[in-house]
Amino acid sequence: MSDSTPRSSRSIAIGLNAAIIAVHDLMPVILEINLSVSKDQADKTADGQSILGALPYGPFDPGRHRTLEAGLRAWVEQQTALKLGYMEQLYSFGDRGRAFDAEQEGPHEVSIGYLALTHRTDGPQSSDSNEALAALGAQWRSWYDYFPWEDWRNGRPALLDKTILPALLDWLKSAGPEDAHRSLSREERMHLFFGMEGTPWDEERVLERYELLYEAGLVAEFYSDRGANHQPENSVLLGRAMQMDHRRILATAISRLRGKIKYRPIVFELMAETFTLTQLQASVEAISGRHLHKQNFRRLVEQGQLVEPTGMHSTATGGRPAALFHFRRDVLAERPAPGLKLGGRGNGSSR
Repeated sequence: MSDSTPRSSRSIAIGLNAAIIAVHDLMPVILEINLSVSKDQADKTADGQSILGALPYGPFDPGRHRTLEAGLRAWVEQQTALKLGYMEQLYSFGDRGRAFDAEQEGPHEVSIGYLALTHRTDGPQSSDSNEALAALGAQWRSWYDYFPWEDWRNGRPALLDKTILPALLDWLKSAGPEDAHRSLSREERMHLFFGMEGTPWDEERVLERYELLYEAGLVAEFYSDRGANHQPENSVLLGRAMQMDHRRILATAISRLRGKIKYRPIVFELMAETFTLTQLQASVEAISGRHLHKQNFRRLVEQGQLVEPTGMHSTATGGRPAALFHFRRDVLAERPAPGLKLGGRGNGSSR
């Protein structure tokens, strides 16, 4: 396409993306597919990787796909051999420069992102599943590889004070006149999104934090979106990079899930049919990125009448047998917002 071609004449393609989330070994994981990129593009990644991960995705073909969701399910099964269960639409992503070459020819792609939840099994069946994924070039990976500053389960991440906040403070000094036209200044957004100056950390602001780091040039995608051949020397690049804007879509999915577990029993989509309360708490902590007080959590579960005992016990921990529970599905018909009301946000202020 030449520079003289009117932008209004450029065609639109619809892409479908899935952020597929599970909890495994006390870690929230996402299903990543691997697509080869050129050496120049690989040089822009956060850790020198020659392959950038991507969320499962593919184009919507109205001739083959009856609905958008059916199209995405077909692409996911083709790329990962996984049949999806729970799925919900997130958002439409249509910014220019979604691919590495911001001036690329061809249709402009608008991608529709979805959040999908599944349960990862252990044992021989899980091993077979992992082999099938590997054969297709897919794998499970912790979402904290992409957003390491979001995991507060063991306290405040050292990365915040050691690297992120100093880099953002340097970025503050470069603010220009255009920043004055925003509803919130750079400094105000730093305080609000990163919990500075007495503002509490809000675990649901995953997307806002990522976008602020993007704006500050602290993630590799900032440079790849601009078609740059290289980032500045000694630049700080945070977290594991992804193809196109897939990390932004993942941040949107995490934000949605962290908020939704508080008012819908969506966490049970990630659980086995039966589970202990300790396993349930660990899964909620993995998703929220917060440590939860054991007795307070169990009181919330009991008050919400979300689970009921099966009468069976588990000895998998090797200690005292733990009671097994299952999700009480009747709660969905009993009240409109049967979630885990986890109370106040965050883990304190940054400074």
